[in-house]
Amino acid sequence: MKKIGILFGMEDTFPWAFIEQVNKTAPKGIIAEAVQIDKVEQGVATDYAVIIDRISQDVPFYRAYLKNAALCGTAVVNNPFWWSADEKFFNNCLAVKLGIPVPKTVLLPSKERPSETSEKSFRNLVAPLDWDYMFNQIGFPAYMKPHSGGGWKSVYRVDNPEDLWKKHSETGQLVMLLQEEIQFTDYYRCYCLNGKYVHIMPYEPRNPHHLRYATQPKTTGEAHKKLMATITDYVLKLNQALGYDFNTVEFAIRDGIAYAIDFCNPAPDADIHSVGQLNFDWIVENASKMAIERAIEQVDGKNNCTWGTYVSNAAIPTTPTEAQSKKTLAKKK
Repeated sequence: MKKIGILFGMEDTFPWAFIEQVNKTAPKGIIAEAVQIDKVEQGVATDYAVIIDRISQDVPFYRAYLKNAALCGTAVVNNPFWWSADEKFFNNCLAVKLGIPVPKTVLLPSKERPSETSEKSFRNLVAPLDWDYMFNQIGFPAYMKPHSGGGWKSVYRVDNPEDLWKKHSETGQLVMLLQEEIQFTDYYRCYCLNGKYVHIMPYEPRNPHHLRYATQPKTTGEAHKKLMATITDYVLKLNQALGYDFNTVEFAIRDGIAYAIDFCNPAPDADIHSVGQLNFDWIVENASKMAIERAIEQVDGKNNCTWGTYVSNAAIPTTPTEAQSKKTLAKKK
């Protein structure tokens, strides 16, 4: 018997619907349940072939539990090792290398020094920074937001340098991004599952939370078809490079160009009351399909996590010298 577990916190609609859907559609020998943890011992496997992680970003105990589970052969969705390492600024850097449009973005040091540091900890940082260059590059108005984390917490719209200084003083030890504002005509939020299932949803981030999916695209006809194909291509490229099995990507459309705004959402909203019935049905059905696929593929004792092409390609020898060194080492063993 292979068990699929879902690890979650306060959310109530998606996890139970997911469990019900898996148990209704899975082949014999696969069942789903809410994860149950009564002890965590180093190097000891869990009872789960697959775990869908919806909460470890907020609970370090769960993140450590999932890393141990992954080490022992559980297919953890999303990969807890990569999720721990990733952040939004790196996401943007990778998108640039992939040729996917993103807003112009720069990284800002935290307003307050991190705990246990002093002025000497920052002697490599030029003072003052080249603010003129950054302001000319980004322009105003702009958005300032944390370089890591999710949701809309600590996100500011800044109108000029003085406004930025004032709002930056509220951010404490957060490392912030300063990002070009994209004046958009359309906006989309896209689910991506298992690096292959994509669902594009019109989205209006300026609406109240419960009405953000209650909108329709303005582009139509061939232009709309072409835009949907482009967005699908970008979503797949980003998630396959990053290695996320369960993620959302957001796009702002300006002058017909899709700008990837946010694509580090490994525990995205899937609540029926915010995403709506049609989107909820899609995510429940396809998340269940993905989990069943992963359970069938899972092999005890092996690494069953997804590693994106960025990490995977880095682990492959890229020069004859590196390749020969690996062959020599293998012969010695």
